[in-house]
Amino acid sequence: MDVLERYEPIIDDFEAFRETCERPLPSVVRVNTIKATPERARRAFDEAGVDWTPREWNENVLEIDASPGTTWPSFHGWTHGQEEVSAIPPVALDPDPGDRVFDACAAPGSKTTQLAARMDDEGLVVANDNNLGRLSALRFNTERLGVTAAAVTNQDARNFSFGEFGFDAFDAALVDAPCSCEGTIRKNPTAVDDWSTGHVESIAGVQKGILQRAIQATRDGGEVVYATCTFAPEENEAVVDHALEETDCRLVDFDVGLDHVEGVTEWQGETFDPSVRKAKRFYPHHNDTGGFFCAKLEVGR
Repeated sequence: MDVLERYEPIIDDFEAFRETCERPLPSVVRVNTIKATPERARRAFDEAGVDWTPREWNENVLEIDASPGTTWPSFHGWTHGQEEVSAIPPVALDPDPGDRVFDACAAPGSKTTQLAARMDDEGLVVANDNNLGRLSALRFNTERLGVTAAAVTNQDARNFSFGEFGFDAFDAALVDAPCSCEGTIRKNPTAVDDWSTGHVESIAGVQKGILQRAIQATRDGGEVVYATCTFAPEENEAVVDHALEETDCRLVDFDVGLDHVEGVTEWQGETFDPSVRKAKRFYPHHNDTGGFFCAKLEVGR
């Protein structure tokens, strides 16, 4: 836990933050609206004797008193076990039915399937991941949840090529970037055991390349959401700041209904574009969740 002390200057009520990080996460599921309505899923939990509690910010997110994958609504693909903050990026991106969406780092598919559900499973979600071993989980989840609008690809997102699909640009893109995963400490207490500044700096370079390619692949007026499950400004605001400098884009406001703080504009002697305040940091002690960062950009100026 000592790694987290580096963030004390930017976190309000640091003791509450630390205490929350030491508690297990609540058990949360997302209703898969391709196969069921929230009302139908709730009735199914009632009939199965599973207690549930709604999350006010999103009617499709429920806390349950059971392991998410052991319930029969999950077996039928009506619900999907998904950490609550993991449901933020598709809500922030909010694609329309018929859109062409690039999911740059898609496995194991929680956000891919959520994007498809928000699009009424109409259009195209190109679900890409560079890790071949993770594609089986991605395919399994798209099939279990009844997604037909997804196409799975295996490329390095930094050099992604989509000419085979027959169009020139995506309408929107999601970069749920690989990161140092500090924000997952409540479900994975060893997440920070191998933490190092070298790893943070190395993966930040990868993140910059992926986000830059996602912006390049999105049409003017299209939107790109960048997200991580880490607290490190090097992987969050610094990456977005790099995109603002190197690509044709701007940050835009968004709201998902969860308590948050704005992005930081200074960190360890570095300053970032003032507009990074439009990004959002979600801390465990604010919503009883994991930690998360999310920013939304519009391509073109």
